Amino acid sequence: MDLKEVMATNLRRIRHDKKLTQEELADRSGLSARYIGAVERADVSASVTVLGQIADALCVEPGDLLKVSDVRG
Repeated sequence: MDLKEVMATNLRRIRHDKKLTQEELADRSGLSARYIGAVERADVSASVTVLGQIADALCVEPGDLLKVSDVRG
């Protein structure tokens, strides 16, 4: 299980659900839009500090970004 991929998928889904652009999320979280994009592509591993910043900006629990979805049907 690659947690970078899990976080990337969850971050993208939650951001879209909240109808936020990467730029808006970057603004809310104090991070750059380029960095948000890198996290969403699983190009970088976010630190726990960054995980917290993103979760706060999305008004979700940090664990929500790391939950593995069981969609095997």
